[in-house]
Amino acid sequence: MSSQPPSTGLDAAAVVGRLRRTFATGRTVATDWRRGQLAALRTLLTDHGDELLAALATDLGKGPEEAYRTEIGFTLHEIDHTLAHLDDWLAPRPAELPDRLLPATARVVREPLGVVLVIAPWNYPLQLALAPLVGALAAGNCAVVKPSELAPATSAALARLLPRHLDSEAVTVVEGAVPETTALLAERFDHIFYTGNGAVGRIVMTAAARHLTPVTLELGGKSPVVLDPGTDLAAAARRIVTGKFLNAGQTCVAPDYVLAIGDTARAIEPHLAEAVHEVYGADPAGAEEYGRIVNERHFDRLTALLDSGRTVLGGTYDRATRYLAPTVLADVAPDAPVMREEIFGPVLPIVAVPDLDAAIAFVNERDKPLALYAFTASDATKQRLLTETSSGALTFGLPVAHLTAPDLPFGGVGESGMGRYHGEYSLDTFSHSKAVLDKPLG
Repeated sequence: MSSQPPSTGLDAAAVVGRLRRTFATGRTVATDWRRGQLAALRTLLTDHGDELLAALATDLGKGPEEAYRTEIGFTLHEIDHTLAHLDDWLAPRPAELPDRLLPATARVVREPLGVVLVIAPWNYPLQLALAPLVGALAAGNCAVVKPSELAPATSAALARLLPRHLDSEAVTVVEGAVPETTALLAERFDHIFYTGNGAVGRIVMTAAARHLTPVTLELGGKSPVVLDPGTDLAAAARRIVTGKFLNAGQTCVAPDYVLAIGDTARAIEPHLAEAVHEVYGADPAGAEEYGRIVNERHFDRLTALLDSGRTVLGGTYDRATRYLAPTVLADVAPDAPVMREEIFGPVLPIVAVPDLDAAIAFVNERDKPLALYAFTASDATKQRLLTETSSGALTFGLPVAHLTAPDLPFGGVGESGMGRYHGEYSLDTFSHSKAVLDKPLG
């Protein structure tokens, strides 16, 4: 048995051992079990929607419309898409053989990995705990779900509701903070799925290496918006504002900064101000659908960045309520404090560059982002961004939306993460694709 940190009473070895005994019975392999668990998870979300919305409001000040759309509705769509396609995804896939092996047949079958660990973050504490769990259950695994302690109301709701609706011998929720996570990481899992920052991602990967456990790391990074001359700036501003200030900017794929080419840097400013007014009204502090910063530590980190440029709009805040207004900064230098780390909050810097060559060089000189967004009417520009940059995703004309399409893989590259999920990609992540060859003796 692995030793436990003295500050926690969690017996992680016992938790994992109980799940391994369940997996050894073979019942999670049955397609009916998988479908039943997904259906039960769907019932949890529909029957306890109000309770979950209240928890999200408590943790992050999320308005009910945004919270339902990005947390509950998102996960329901993931479940429904998986249920609709699960039989096809699980069907053995025939494989061709070279002539020298004939006569023979071959196929590829997906089999469950075993016991997996899902470590969720605080910014979308429901969606980012349950969407990976959808893939783990669809693949036939047992799972430990570790919600974020920084979203305690949502964590408590998950700990209370998941055992009531899912197979409690196959799915376990472990609440807690660093000691509990450390205790879990000391155990051997068959896959670890972590969403969060790169610093903790390295800790997770180091712990996994001791057991040769594969990992999926969904991290972050500074996702740029390239703004090309000739773009409809009013339309672009509305879409940038919608993606940037969702969840008060606390979204891993939020536009982190605008890389404005030529005179678009100054020209976009009034359009951004108008778009914020259109979405959140004259006083965003009173807007039901504008959230709050998760805690005072993150609040203080964000307000320290406000002197990084000229304030176009926003810049006001209230530490007592953790309110930070939607803020746009212009004339931002590439080495300004706001450009040195992922912002993860409602502060949008505008960095001016002279041309597309400079924009591409700016992106390529930095860590590969989780997403790269661009507003351009030029097919040549689109092609250059596609072939001359690397990012987890590339989206033209609509930031953030790509992660809502379950047939697109979601994941990072380099510093922004490794691995992918959503839809069938989740099934790939939580399954082993086994090669099967059958050669007669005659």
